[in-house]
Amino acid sequence: MESIHILLVEDNMGEIMFTKDAFQEARIANEISTVNNGKKAIHFLEKKAKYKGQETPDLILFDVYLPRKNGHEVLCHIKKSDEPMQIPVIMLTSSSDDRVIIDSYKHYANCYTTKPIDVDNFLNTISKIENFGYSL
Repeated sequence: MESIHILLVEDNMGEIMFTKDAFQEARIANEISTVNNGKKAIHFLEKKAKYKGQETPDLILFDVYLPRKNGHEVLCHIKKSDEPMQIPVIMLTSSSDDRVIIDSYKHYANCYTTKPIDVDNFLNTISKIENFGYSL
């Protein structure tokens, strides 16, 4: 299968490593770029400052609870911009709060999934993301 470029927006280094390991374990061909806050995510997508020349991602994964701009603020910004608006966004977060889920879809998230704590369940979640990404 063709490789996909994923932008992972996550402020927890352990979660970043865990997610990257899960993609590698699932043998999913991809390139993962990471930023650790909402403001950097917007700069990455708009190719500003140090992100000039970055490849546009095929898929964005991000947490709801981010520093500088939270996930919903970033999502609103993405979906109001021309190019980033077309990139599928998956909210990958620990919250299963109904209000957070509803707000994510209200701001046009393409998918919302909670981060499983169990490694096997997380790998299963990542494989579903692969299928989502390759159906682009």
